[in-house]
Formats: sequence, structure tokens, C-alpha cells
Amino acid sequence: MTAVFEFLASQPVLLAFFLVGLGMVFGHIKIKGISLGAAAVLFVAIGLSAWAAHLGVDLLVPHEIGVLGLALFAFTIGNNSGPSFFENVKKAVGPMVSLVALYGVVAGVGYAVGRFVFDMDVSLIAGTFAGSVTNTPALSAAGEASGDAATATVGYSIAYLYGVIGMLIAAYVALRKAHEDTDKPEPVTHVTLRVDRDDQPRLGEIVGLLKRPVEISRMRRGEDGPIWIPTRNDILEKDDLLTVVGTNAELSALEDLVGHRSSHSLRSDRRFLDFRRITVSEPKLAGKTIAELDEVLTEKFGATASRIRRGDNDMLAIPDFMIEMGDRIRVIGPTSNMKAISRFFGDSAKGLTDINPVALGLGIALGMAIGSIKIPLPGGSTMAIGAAAGALIVGLIFGRLGRIGGQVTALPNTTGTVLAEIGLLLFLAQAGTNAGAQILVAFSSGTWINILILGVLMTTTLAIGMFLVMRGLFKIGATQFSGMLAGAQTQPAVLAFANSRTNSDPRVALGYSLLYPVAMIGKIVVATILGAL
Repeated sequence: MTAVFEFLASQPVLLAFFLVGLGMVFGHIKIKGISLGAAAVLFVAIGLSAWAAHLGVDLLVPHEIGVLGLALFAFTIGNNSGPSFFENVKKAVGPMVSLVALYGVVAGVGYAVGRFVFDMDVSLIAGTFAGSVTNTPALSAAGEASGDAATATVGYSIAYLYGVIGMLIAAYVALRKAHEDTDKPEPVTHVTLRVDRDDQPRLGEIVGLLKRPVEISRMRRGEDGPIWIPTRNDILEKDDLLTVVGTNAELSALEDLVGHRSSHSLRSDRRFLDFRRITVSEPKLAGKTIAELDEVLTEKFGATASRIRRGDNDMLAIPDFMIEMGDRIRVIGPTSNMKAISRFFGDSAKGLTDINPVALGLGIALGMAIGSIKIPLPGGSTMAIGAAAGALIVGLIFGRLGRIGGQVTALPNTTGTVLAEIGLLLFLAQAGTNAGAQILVAFSSGTWINILILGVLMTTTLAIGMFLVMRGLFKIGATQFSGMLAGAQTQPAVLAFANSRTNSDPRVALGYSLLYPVAMIGKIVVATILGAL
């Protein structure tokens, strides 16, 4: 094996991709539906580099490859999360601020126990914190701030496994109370209503009487008359037919206001109106809102957008929703105009795969430059937030803006997801080889027991704190809370577990997306401060 390790050590790029491939062989193995995923690359890299070190070979992936991977990961995650992050800041400031405060409490507990009970070096404590909250960018920040990335990675790798297992246990405990949730959304369906009233009210007047919005996507006057997309100014006449989408409660309320349900289906009659999902591949549309898009669609084609599919998620086309390249828009419009509407959007697979090199290159460069700025601290010392935090912040801003002038700043969601995974895998390969030799020392000296105890303490502190704050203070339902646990831990394995237990209840995804972006930033900042102590 010595000869094999020497060959791999002489080919660092080959080594990086070998570790990625071999690691994911193990990462895809599932036990009771749970797998390590990308984290397996870290453990395989640690194991092989430790084995090589035992044979006298330094098996290392260059630091620059790790920096490249982490910058790609942080920027693209931020870019994909930008629109939802800034929207969630307006709606959930309390839970977000509380989460960052909890990270501070976890770090404080870890520092006190690590320094004064176990006499640990601060780099080891900071790395253990990153592992206990299962966050690789926080590991990088801890390594940069402490100046000892290898020791930080040792703490991370030992604490990581319980960081996953502990939050899985917390999600399991939370979901045992899911049957008590009062926030279960009503299912959305559609019906055809026939107008019975003859006082000719405006459609907007009737819809305005409802407690929650509904979507009226089609209207017909007479049994065989034309079908059109109604506006709030349309007058309702007796025997008009309406296609309405909403919850059962709102549909029943609207039925009481206008008439009765009809067996006619306006959706199946495509002679006048058709609907189609169309891929956004025209760059000039990226960064526009649904309101701006609908203005053009109505004026040019007499059409409207009703749904957006981004990745695997379907969302309602609300006015301030920002369009990205690669989105699939469900458009309702005149049958004769559907080809022209498709040309307007582009409707090419290119929209799903465009890497937008201008935004990607300049955004990562700007983020890394911001991350290197020295921030003064009390006592005359300084700190920098690091490349990961800088790239993440710029990614969030670019994703939220959508475009600056004529330049699109948002990457397609699919592209961002792929680049983020590639970047994460490369970083884990580099971080694992960097820690391989040091972890042998940790296990041979017996210090791994202290690291594991400290990691368990930190993860448990975060889980209990979230139960007290999110469930106790903010009264968040158990189902959404399970997604919040996954988001706070930025841990796909916990998200997958919660989805499997709830049949992919949308409240799980809501909780995850609510906290994920602020969790990324919060953990990086706290790890940076902890590592600099």
C-alpha cells in the first residue's frame, strides 16, 4: 500500500477526485433510511490519510483546492437562498435572532467546559463546535481564525457523528407530538362554480369578502361561450362559470357568495385557453418579479402566470416572487398564443444549466475579498469573517437582487445546487486529508473521549435550547419544528428523516428554509469568534 499512497500523494488532483468518488460510495449506503451523504468523504479522507501517515506518507489535498470548493459551496448556497432569506427576515426575526443567540450559548458552554474542565486548545474547541452543529464552512472559519486548521478538523470529525445522531433523536422526539399541531394547512383544490345571483357584482368585491385569497383562473359566460382569464374588474352575471383554486373552507365561502358548484370543467376545454409549464431560459427575464412578468404577459399575450416550479418545489405565483433562470412557469393563456409565449420565455434546457460565469466569478472574488478584511476587536486584536462567510454574504445579496442593470446576478437553482455539492465534496476531501495525521494522535492519546463528550454536550445544548425557544416561546408546531432542527443544523440527513416521518409535509420544508440561511451565517460568525479567542 505504501507505493499506492506515494502515487496518490504525487497526484493531488487525482487524489481529490478519488476521495470524492470513494467517499460517496459509502455516503450512499443507507441504514434505516439514513445515510452519511457528503460527510462520508470527510471520514474516508481522514481514514486513508491516517493510514498513509502510519506508513510514513503525507497524503494531502492542497489547501487551495479546499478554498476553491468552500467558496463555490458558500456562494451558490447563498445565491439559491437569497430571495427566501431576505423575505424570511421580515417574517421571522424572533426565531432567527434566537437561533444565533443559541449558537452563542452553545459556544460559551463549549469554551467553558473545554478550557477549564478538559484543558483543550481553542482551535480544538472551535472545531468541536463546528462538528457539533455539523457545519463545514464553520469548520473552515474556525481553522482560519485559530490558525490551526488540522487540529480544528480533528475536533470536527469526532463531534460530527453525534451532531447528526443527536439531532435525529431530537427530530424523532419532536414529531411524537406532531398529531397535536394546530397549524396543519388545509389542502388546496379547485372547483367550478356557477353564478346564481343577478345583481352583477364586480369579481373583486366578492373575492375581497373572503378571509384568505383564492385564485380564479378561468371564466366563461354561457354554456359554450369563450373562456377568458378574469380580472377583479369583471362583472359577474347569472349563469357565469368560474374555475376557482383554494382551500375547501374558502371555496365553500365563495360558493355561498356566488351560487353553487357545477359539474362543468373549464380546465378540460382547451379551445380558448390552454396551460403549459415553460422553462425560463431568456436572461432578460431573470430578476423580474411575477408582477412585472404578468404585466408583459397580459399586454402581449393575454396570459398570466399561476405557478412556479423551482427544483422539486411548486410555489404559488405571488406578485413579489422573483424569477430565476431555470424556473418552470405554469402559464395560462389563449391557445393560439402558447407557441409565442414559449418563445418569449426561451423554453430551453439551457436555462437549467447556465452557470452565469460573470456573476459566479465576480461574486466569489468579491466575497473572498470581503472575507479577508480585518475587523478590529476589543484589546487590539482583529478578526476576519473568512472566505466562506464573505462568499455566502455576497451570494445572498446577488441572489436577492436578481440583476444589476443588464447583468443577471442569480444562478439557476439547479446549477447552484450542483456547484454547491461539488464545492462541498472538494472541501471535505481537503479537510479530511489535513486532519488524518492529527486524528491518530487524538485517538492514541485518549483525548478523543473528551472531544466526544464536549461534542455531545454542545449538540444536546442546542437541541434543548431550540425546544425551549421555538416550541415554548414561539409556539411553533412540532412538524415545522422538525424542519427547523434540520435547518439549524444545516443537516440534510435530519431533513430527510423528518420528511420520511411526515410524508414530506410542506411544513418541514418551510421550517428548514426559514432557518437555513441565517444558520449558515450564524455558525460561521460564532466559529470565527470562538476560534479567535
